Amino acid sequence: MPKCILIVDDNATVRKAVRSVLESQGLKVCGEAANGKEAVEKAGELKPDLIVMDLSMPVMNGLEAARTLRVVMPEVPIMMFSVHLSSILEKNARSVGIRAVVPKGDNINLVREARSLLGAAN
Repeated sequence: MPKCILIVDDNATVRKAVRSVLESQGLKVCGEAANGKEAVEKAGELKPDLIVMDLSMPVMNGLEAARTLRVVMPEVPIMMFSVHLSSILEKNARSVGIRAVVPKGDNINLVREARSLLGAAN
């Protein structure tokens, strides 16, 4: 059974673009969420193998959601995919259990990191 990915971003166009990139490379997207709170709920329902999450979102941001998801689903890797990258953000992301940080627009590294975190060959 193919491993599945949950995409979390408050922008529907970005979610669609990320889905398209991942699916074009043979990866399976099982769901989408528009904010961190919804991500926690959907992750509980869908049991994804990887979560690709934006940082800045309404209701609950990516760092808060990752902190919650680490408690309820510690085995599921989380990748931060954001335009707001800095060394401080990356340090904060890793401190809450985010396993990879990729800038938006870097589709090559998005796919590479997703495959790596899913245990697939690069």
